[in-house]
Amino acid sequence: MSAELLRFDEALSRVLQSASAYARTHPVTERVLLADASGRVLAGQICADQDQPPFARSTRDGFACRAAEVNQTEWLAIAGATHAGQRPGGPLPAGAAWEIMTGAPVPAGADAVAMVEHVERSGDAVKLLHGRRLAAGENIVPQGAQAREGDVLLEPGVRIGPAQIALTATCGYAALSVFARPRVAILTTGDELVPVEARPEPGQIRNSNAPMLAALVAQAGGAPWLLPAAADTPEALDAALGQAAQADLLLISGGVSAGKFDLVEPALARRGAQFHFTRVKMQPGKPLVFGELPRNGAVSLPFFGLPGNPVSSAVTFLLFGATMLAAIAGAPSSEPPFALAQLAGDVKGKPGLTRFLPARWQPHALGGTMPTVTQVPWQGSGDQAAFARANCFLVVPEEVSGLQSGAVARILMM
Repeated sequence: MSAELLRFDEALSRVLQSASAYARTHPVTERVLLADASGRVLAGQICADQDQPPFARSTRDGFACRAAEVNQTEWLAIAGATHAGQRPGGPLPAGAAWEIMTGAPVPAGADAVAMVEHVERSGDAVKLLHGRRLAAGENIVPQGAQAREGDVLLEPGVRIGPAQIALTATCGYAALSVFARPRVAILTTGDELVPVEARPEPGQIRNSNAPMLAALVAQAGGAPWLLPAAADTPEALDAALGQAAQADLLLISGGVSAGKFDLVEPALARRGAQFHFTRVKMQPGKPLVFGELPRNGAVSLPFFGLPGNPVSSAVTFLLFGATMLAAIAGAPSSEPPFALAQLAGDVKGKPGLTRFLPARWQPHALGGTMPTVTQVPWQGSGDQAAFARANCFLVVPEEVSGLQSGAVARILMM
């Protein structure tokens, strides 16, 4: 196995390269009702079943007219009226206007809509207010301006959210073809772990990593599969790895450092694992392990050995595990969700590792240029209270000793 200590960007590059290969090996699809499609990854094309909009429609309440006529500021007779849901009216007679509501079809012959607040009305006639002008096409969306019948509007690999659901509903899709959620085995290890509902004895801790990782996996589009916690023995780990072989991705929490009872790497090696790296120059998360387990007649099983401390486990999943999971789920593999923010307060430290510090970002104030970010005080990678107060991680590059207040910094979004 490789004992090389990789830079963070080198480790991420290896995961992205591997993820791109797995993105082409996930053919399992299923159909779900549109109401159940949020968060899923689209497996088929979405095409327009008709022009969008299917008719020229008004974007304002007002009067459909010919711009050249209404700009003469003469009175135009109101020849009819149409509200949303009615069939198109018209054709519009010469020297006339047509009362119209937002979303209603524009009558044939009209090329603009004068907003109701921009006209003067007298009985059954209207004219533009003094000083107003109207351009041809103003306040009208032409038929087919958004899409033509048969146009491909969404390609496979798109993660479905509210906007995609609205679009597919407009196109008449009551059900969608999506990629099946990858099954992600979550294996926590350690003699010190007890169930969440248990009261720990001295030297024991509740197993918080299992539900945390399950929540992160579900958030990233996977189906979490919680395996029983494994004791720190070769026999227990061998049995657990054998059970996990049916998963699409394996996350192992704990047992990957260099201690006497860190037995995960030897257990993986006994199953013929190919290790892509076993250490990364980052904090927290330095002892991260990434590789693949062979499977007879099937695609190999990618795995991550995540450090046991909860903040370390969360950071490494967000940076690496979620990227691999997205690829297996059918979405194009992409880098972690980084953003930029202005630092509020100095951050000190020492160079040598890329650091990911719990922090909180806030949208910029009115008139500001970018969000601001503040480090959350913490006591190391086991500080779950600090993690719970954070909504991002502040990235301190490997080559710097600290960041000054006001600097533009990179943040990892949760």
